[in-house]
Amino acid sequence: MGQAVFNTLLHQLGPGHVIGFFLVLARISPLFVLAPLFSSTMIPVQVRAIIAMALSLGLTPLAMHGQPVPSDPLMIAGLFVCNALVGLAFALAVGAVFAGISSAGAVLDVISGFSYGALINPFDGNQGGVLTNLYTIVGLALFIAIGGDAWMLRGIAHTLTLVPLTSAPPINSLVAGVDSAVGSIFVSALEVAAPAMLALLITDVAFGMVSRVVPQLNVFAVGFPLKIGVVLLVVAAALPLLGGFMSDQVASAVTNILQAM
Repeated sequence: MGQAVFNTLLHQLGPGHVIGFFLVLARISPLFVLAPLFSSTMIPVQVRAIIAMALSLGLTPLAMHGQPVPSDPLMIAGLFVCNALVGLAFALAVGAVFAGISSAGAVLDVISGFSYGALINPFDGNQGGVLTNLYTIVGLALFIAIGGDAWMLRGIAHTLTLVPLTSAPPINSLVAGVDSAVGSIFVSALEVAAPAMLALLITDVAFGMVSRVVPQLNVFAVGFPLKIGVVLLVVAAALPLLGGFMSDQVASAVTNILQAM
């Protein structure tokens, strides 16, 4: 019964629309592997697959408008690769923003001492310190609050206009755009972690001066909890500014990768 319904649907739609659906699916699938929120391990794989197919089904008529689909298997395989590359580049560009936020937490975990207690991050399943998990959770919440998911969906839909399903993307500019996005991870991490890093540097200098004046004082025993208190205070003061930073970074990442296409 199910096979008969599928064959009837396939006959009504035509092979071109079915191939177009899978081409759109190849472009959207990288979002559910690399992009923030969509690739979260807290969402079951089956649910992510259903969402990807639903989005592909909705975008297929838009993507197929005026696009002749070739019948040659080798050409179809090449189009699958091209569309997967476009989706991969877009997902990497947006994911780099989120990776920069998480990397800022990892840097602060190391220099503040929080890295001694590694915890499992519920969103990606990897081990991380307290601040890594904090920045991941807060960053994901801010990503939803600023409409980052809408930015991504509108961006991936716009790629269908810039790079049609049956066209190959400009590889040189696409690689340059991805390289710029990945290179911004370290810069973003430093920008986010800079206030706490500066506060910890001042704290270390102050303890160094105290240890010269009072050599009997166990600076390590006293400084360890104080450094944790300082970093928590500075992080709490800086977190409200993270929303504007993420909004600018997401908008810039989406705009730059679309221009590269």
